[in-house]
Amino acid sequence: MNTYRASATQPTLAPVRRTHELAIWPACFAAVSAGTKPFDVRRNDRDFQVGDALLLCELNPDTHEYTGQTIVRWVSHVLPGGTFGIEPDWCVLGLGNSAPLPPGIMDTKLW
Repeated sequence: MNTYRASATQPTLAPVRRTHELAIWPACFAAVSAGTKPFDVRRNDRDFQVGDALLLCELNPDTHEYTGQTIVRWVSHVLPGGTFGIEPDWCVLGLGNSAPLPPGIMDTKLW
């Protein structure tokens, strides 16, 4: 008779991902949408983490009204303040077009 034992390793929990709703001016919105601006410089007042979703909402800077245009991007990299000349409370966010894969998944074909 075969006996099976449970693995001694603990399951890997997926990191908690958050969604941040952020205002973005039209020129930057257009560049992010076109893919020519794969980064954003922000005050790091939200503790941005890799994997967080960003709901970017286009804001007219003259009227301070939202245009209704939105786009979703995911944080692919966080370059923290205090390095490379970035002010301490600021960061540069790398923007990805798709959500990151769960831990341990290397290929969506296997998922």
